[in-house]
Amino acid sequence: MSSVRYFSEGISFKVPNPRKTSSWIKSVIQVNKAKLKEVSFIFCSDSYLLQMNQSFLNHNTLTDIITFDYSKSRNALEGEIYISVERVLENAEKFEVSFEQEIKRVMIHGILHLLGFKDKKVKEKAQMRKKEEACLSLFK
Repeated sequence: MSSVRYFSEGISFKVPNPRKTSSWIKSVIQVNKAKLKEVSFIFCSDSYLLQMNQSFLNHNTLTDIITFDYSKSRNALEGEIYISVERVLENAEKFEVSFEQEIKRVMIHGILHLLGFKDKKVKEKAQMRKKEEACLSLFK
Protein backbone atom coordinates (compact mmCIF):
# COMPACT_ATOMS: atom_id res chain seq x y z
CA MET A 1 0.00 0.00 0.00
CA SER A 2 1.42 3.38 -0.98
CA SER A 3 0.92 6.48 1.11
CA VAL A 4 1.90 10.07 1.65
CA ARG A 5 1.64 10.98 5.32
CA TYR A 6 1.79 14.32 7.13
CA PHE A 7 2.97 15.00 10.67
CA SER A 8 4.04 17.99 12.72
CA GLU A 9 6.73 17.96 15.38
CA GLY A 10 6.59 20.58 18.13
CA ILE A 11 4.43 22.96 16.08
CA SER A 12 0.82 23.14 14.97
CA PHE A 13 0.69 22.83 11.18
CA LYS A 14 -1.70 21.37 8.64
CA VAL A 15 -0.86 20.86 4.96
CA PRO A 16 -3.07 22.98 2.71
CA ASN A 17 -5.37 20.72 0.66
CA PRO A 18 -3.89 17.41 1.91
CA ARG A 19 -5.80 15.12 -0.49
CA LYS A 20 -5.04 17.26 -3.50
CA THR A 21 -1.40 17.59 -2.39
CA SER A 22 -1.03 13.83 -1.92
CA SER A 23 -2.56 13.18 -5.33
CA TRP A 24 -0.14 15.68 -6.89
CA ILE A 25 2.87 14.10 -5.18
CA LYS A 26 1.80 10.65 -6.36
CA SER A 27 1.40 11.95 -9.93
CA VAL A 28 4.90 13.52 -9.85
CA ILE A 29 6.34 10.18 -8.72
CA GLN A 30 4.42 8.35 -11.46
CA VAL A 31 5.49 10.83 -14.17
CA ASN A 32 9.09 10.16 -13.11
CA LYS A 33 8.53 6.42 -13.66
CA ALA A 34 8.86 5.50 -10.00
CA LYS A 35 6.53 3.93 -7.48
CA LEU A 36 5.56 5.16 -4.05
CA LYS A 37 5.87 2.96 -1.00
CA GLU A 38 5.64 5.48 1.85
CA VAL A 39 6.76 9.07 2.26
CA SER A 40 6.26 10.99 5.48
CA PHE A 41 6.45 14.77 5.65
CA ILE A 42 7.30 16.09 9.10
CA PHE A 43 6.75 19.82 9.55
CA CYS A 44 8.77 21.40 12.34
CA SER A 45 10.51 24.51 13.68
CA ASP A 46 13.90 25.96 12.72
CA SER A 47 15.40 24.80 16.02
CA TYR A 48 14.16 21.22 15.56
CA LEU A 49 15.55 21.01 12.02
CA LEU A 50 18.82 22.67 13.07
CA GLN A 51 19.24 20.01 15.74
CA MET A 52 18.65 17.29 13.13
CA ASN A 53 21.07 18.98 10.72
CA GLN A 54 23.75 19.01 13.43
CA SER A 55 23.09 15.48 14.67
CA PHE A 56 22.71 13.64 11.38
CA LEU A 57 24.59 15.71 8.81
CA ASN A 58 27.17 17.56 10.93
CA HIS A 59 25.95 20.88 9.47
CA ASN A 60 25.55 23.85 11.79
CA THR A 61 23.22 25.84 9.54
CA LEU A 62 19.53 26.53 9.25
CA THR A 63 17.84 24.82 6.33
CA ASP A 64 14.32 24.52 5.00
CA ILE A 65 14.43 20.78 4.32
CA ILE A 66 16.23 17.56 5.14
CA THR A 67 15.37 14.38 3.24
CA PHE A 68 16.11 10.89 4.52
CA ASP A 69 15.92 8.32 1.73
CA TYR A 70 15.07 4.80 2.92
CA SER A 71 14.27 3.50 -0.58
CA LYS A 72 15.74 0.17 -1.50
CA SER A 73 15.10 0.99 -5.16
CA ARG A 74 13.48 3.68 -7.32
CA ASN A 75 10.61 1.22 -7.73
CA ALA A 76 9.57 1.76 -4.12
CA LEU A 77 10.18 5.31 -2.87
CA GLU A 78 10.34 5.44 0.88
CA GLY A 79 11.57 8.25 3.10
CA GLU A 80 11.07 11.03 5.58
CA ILE A 81 11.10 14.68 4.59
CA TYR A 82 11.55 17.21 7.40
CA ILE A 83 10.52 20.79 6.61
CA SER A 84 11.01 23.90 8.73
CA VAL A 85 7.81 25.92 8.42
CA GLU A 86 9.68 28.97 9.77
CA ARG A 87 12.24 28.75 6.93
CA VAL A 88 9.50 28.31 4.34
CA LEU A 89 7.67 31.39 5.66
CA GLU A 90 10.86 33.46 5.56
CA ASN A 91 11.80 32.20 2.09
CA ALA A 92 8.30 32.91 0.75
CA GLU A 93 8.74 36.53 1.81
CA LYS A 94 12.30 36.67 0.49
CA PHE A 95 11.34 35.26 -2.94
CA GLU A 96 8.03 37.17 -3.00
CA VAL A 97 5.83 34.11 -3.45
CA SER A 98 2.91 32.85 -1.40
CA PHE A 99 3.51 30.53 1.53
CA GLU A 100 1.44 27.86 -0.22
CA GLN A 101 3.59 28.09 -3.36
CA GLU A 102 6.82 27.89 -1.35
CA ILE A 103 5.67 24.97 0.79
CA LYS A 104 4.74 23.03 -2.36
CA ARG A 105 8.15 23.84 -3.89
CA VAL A 106 9.98 22.60 -0.81
CA MET A 107 7.83 19.47 -0.55
CA ILE A 108 8.45 18.55 -4.18
CA HIS A 109 12.16 19.32 -3.70
CA GLY A 110 12.24 16.52 -1.12
CA ILE A 111 10.41 14.16 -3.48
CA LEU A 112 12.91 14.98 -6.24
CA HIS A 113 15.75 14.03 -3.87
CA LEU A 114 14.02 10.69 -3.28
CA LEU A 115 13.79 10.32 -7.07
CA GLY A 116 17.57 10.69 -7.25
CA PHE A 117 17.99 14.35 -8.17
CA LYS A 118 20.91 16.15 -6.54
CA ASP A 119 21.60 19.85 -5.91
CA LYS A 120 25.16 20.16 -4.61
CA LYS A 121 26.73 21.48 -7.82
CA VAL A 122 25.68 24.54 -9.83
CA LYS A 123 24.50 22.47 -12.79
CA GLU A 124 22.55 20.12 -10.49
CA LYS A 125 20.90 23.08 -8.74
CA ALA A 126 19.79 24.50 -12.08
CA GLN A 127 18.36 21.13 -13.12
CA MET A 128 16.63 20.75 -9.75
CA ARG A 129 15.03 24.21 -10.04
CA LYS A 130 13.82 23.43 -13.57
CA LYS A 131 12.38 20.12 -12.37
CA GLU A 132 10.68 21.83 -9.41
CA GLU A 133 9.00 24.29 -11.77
CA ALA A 134 7.82 21.46 -14.04
CA CYS A 135 6.39 19.60 -11.04
CA LEU A 136 4.68 22.72 -9.67
CA SER A 137 2.95 23.16 -13.02
CA LEU A 138 1.34 19.71 -12.53
CA PHE A 139 -0.51 20.85 -9.38
CA LYS A 140 -4.15 21.13 -10.36
